[in-house]
Amino acid sequence: MLVLGARMMAGRDSRGALVPWWIAATGLLLLYVPTLISLFGSIWASDAQGHGPIVLGISIWLIYRRWPEVMDTRASSPRPLLAWPLLLLAAVLYAVGRSQGIWLFEVGSAILVVTGLMLLLRGPAQLRAIAFAIFFMLFMIPLPGAVVDALTQPMKMAVSYVAENLLHSVGYPISRSGVILQIGPYQLMVADACAGLHTLFTLEALGLLYLNLVRHSSLFRNVALAILIVPISFTANVIRVCALTLITFYFGDEAGQGFLHGFAGMVLFLSALLLIIATDGLLRVGTRRHPAIRETS
Repeated sequence: MLVLGARMMAGRDSRGALVPWWIAATGLLLLYVPTLISLFGSIWASDAQGHGPIVLGISIWLIYRRWPEVMDTRASSPRPLLAWPLLLLAAVLYAVGRSQGIWLFEVGSAILVVTGLMLLLRGPAQLRAIAFAIFFMLFMIPLPGAVVDALTQPMKMAVSYVAENLLHSVGYPISRSGVILQIGPYQLMVADACAGLHTLFTLEALGLLYLNLVRHSSLFRNVALAILIVPISFTANVIRVCALTLITFYFGDEAGQGFLHGFAGMVLFLSALLLIIATDGLLRVGTRRHPAIRETS
């Protein structure tokens, strides 16, 4: 009887410990389900921001992977003095973002809410356990249009220039005017989705996720690969534009702008992933040959 009573008390304690988490989860749903509905009905439905739901899903999965560490009460050390200012700031950003239609504030406030709740209910140790998941959520925040426009145009010009010269060097009848490519009787304009800042952000997220999953012990290898993801992204964009140009040249404009356009998007991410893996392999060879940057055990 005493054993049964002790088990019942332990069960009540464990259920009682989950009450704050249920309250926090309910609050998150009430705040951000309307935001998600708005995102899915607008900006996340576009090609440029289509990676948003994927980033959100991966972030949730990353937190789920570390959830046993989050629920480990042995290292629990709540920091309410740090948590409440973050939650208050998140509330202000959410209110301004929601009322004024500023995605940067509305979506970005979710990161502060998750951080604040973790400090309030658990502590710094558990926050560190899910730090990468919280950082990864940054990639789902829609960027301000002025920033995107300012950086996208030179990126498109550079991708168009390289694609033109690459195809011309192998004998294709191609010319360029700005971001418009002329190949045979067809004209193609390099769009934002093909070579813009959003694509760079998506591929950077892909590369950082790869780094988090493989977990190299070499700081040099991690930092070098994170930096090299930028030229890898540019190369992958050039491959995509070349693929679309050749599809249009051989199969016509309808094929280039229709189903095969989506296939070219798959080519982009597949080529980027292969380039990341290949670059990582070269860095591994370099760390093995140079003791000063060799991986630690």
